[in-house]
Amino acid sequence: MSADEQKIPSVWARPRRQREQPALSREQIVSEAVGLLDAEGLEALSMRRLGTRLGAGATSLYRHVANKDELIELVVDEVYGELEVPDAEDPASWRAAAGRSAHSLREMTLRHPWVASVLGQVGLAHLGPNLTRVSERMLAVFQAAGFTVEEADRAMSTVIAYVIGMTTSEAAYLSMLARSGRSEREWLEQLRPAAEEAVRDHPRLSEGYAAQHGKDPREMRDENFTYGLDRVLDGLEVRLRSVTGAGS
Repeated sequence: MSADEQKIPSVWARPRRQREQPALSREQIVSEAVGLLDAEGLEALSMRRLGTRLGAGATSLYRHVANKDELIELVVDEVYGELEVPDAEDPASWRAAAGRSAHSLREMTLRHPWVASVLGQVGLAHLGPNLTRVSERMLAVFQAAGFTVEEADRAMSTVIAYVIGMTTSEAAYLSMLARSGRSEREWLEQLRPAAEEAVRDHPRLSEGYAAQHGKDPREMRDENFTYGLDRVLDGLEVRLRSVTGAGS
């Protein structure tokens, strides 16, 4: 196998070029790419399109990123820099800190709905500076609670998996709403007749659907997310008590 074949395809696995092009930096490229993704979605992102927005040719971008995959790694790490993970020095505050971290991850994903669709294709994204910093702080939360190093990692992964699982569909739904030009309430009201007809012969679904009528859809999404997160944290709290005799 040649040296080229052995290289790992990731922006974080190769040395950063020392000579930067003065007129265009990696930071400018990443910032503009995030703006493009937020405004138009993943389908709109290309090196040529990004170069046009920056007033530079695609060749100029390749001085900083080898390809679109590396660019995706960079933008994912950039938005992870927005996460808020509280300090966790007090063992009694671990649950509040873990909950705030989870809510912050959800909020970031809904601000940047494209991120949910690329998390499985971002190479070595976990080696990015923001992701490593956030992971370190989240691990500190679970270790402060009393989990071992190994189990703290599993607890963190469990919480993140819940958040990503919930927000992936939520982000896709909100992206669809944005394309429709309608508010969430307008969309649901327009859908209501068809939905009521679909569940007419299913009494449990009909009852649940009727109970939601008139409620603020955003508040319902928030409540649904918080309910599930609380149950995940309940399970971790039970586990923590079983191994340490401690709790919240």
